[in-house]
Amino acid sequence: MEYSDGFAFCYRCRVSRPADLLWRLRDDQALAELLSYPFEFDIRRADYVDAPRLMSGISLEVVAGDFTGGKFYLCGEGPDRPMLYASSEGEAGLIASDFSGALGLVVGLPYWRDCLTYSDDGDVASMQAAASFLQRDMLASDPEVVPAQSRVAGALGLTIEPVPTLVDRLHAAVRSADPGDVFLDETGEYESLFGPFPPSRNPDWQ
Repeated sequence: MEYSDGFAFCYRCRVSRPADLLWRLRDDQALAELLSYPFEFDIRRADYVDAPRLMSGISLEVVAGDFTGGKFYLCGEGPDRPMLYASSEGEAGLIASDFSGALGLVVGLPYWRDCLTYSDDGDVASMQAAASFLQRDMLASDPEVVPAQSRVAGALGLTIEPVPTLVDRLHAAVRSADPGDVFLDETGEYESLFGPFPPSRNPDWQ
């Protein structure tokens, strides 16, 4: 599958500690705003509203939110905490092995949620096919995303990585969850982030 742009951004970062990355985002308003739009990772939306928890009892720290009410959580303690995303529609799951990986995902693959929606219940080939269409659509509708990616990458020391690699890592992260990683709040248990639709379900992707 050929990609119109041919690349995305790597999860690796030259800033050594995830805590340093989070501190920089909280201290740099311009950078925080750029991550908020167009990448929908807004640290100003880091508020608890629903007393969330994991089945395992591991602690959660909310660090950002998106425009639809979804939240990004760091799980557990220590420097290399996995990142979990919980949507406002009742889906949740791990999306990256650490904070820098999550930043690489949201910056390099801005349509990552749609890749999961069109995953055909977790099929990585379906996610790769969806990513190809989504990359094409993004470049056609909002070409300014690419320079925004470059600015964030430069500010945080992110390096470039192919889109298929980021899709594979996202798939592996969501797939890696075990029963203890089930996310709960006052409404009950959340479902998997893997959506039921194949890419062929989208009539614009024919």
